[in-house]
Amino acid sequence: MNPIDGEPMLVAAAKSSVPGSRLPDLLERAQDHLHGQLDDYRRGYERAHEGDRYEAFFVEVSHWEELGDDIGLSRRERDAVARAHREQLLWASRDEGRREEVETALDLREVVVVGR
Repeated sequence: MNPIDGEPMLVAAAKSSVPGSRLPDLLERAQDHLHGQLDDYRRGYERAHEGDRYEAFFVEVSHWEELGDDIGLSRRERDAVARAHREQLLWASRDEGRREEVETALDLREVVVVGR
């Protein structure tokens, strides 16, 4: 299950160099890999957001490089998927009135969104 909403996915697709039609499949591939790792993220990382369908965690900057390698994503694909995860957190933080705080945190870290 892909926890990235439509609007964040559209923004990520528009800003990435991967065709928008490919992004849902790439996001699904990432979630297939992340599935079952929610407890590991809870233990090892700061939770940035908790929702009904997913939780988001601040991770180190190199995290997506390693994740992309693990699931066989090219650099462009990895960047597009990471951007979608980032946009999802920004979207959620806007609704919570925390957008500025989250943007500041994302200057130093990345985010991983893990579906429930």
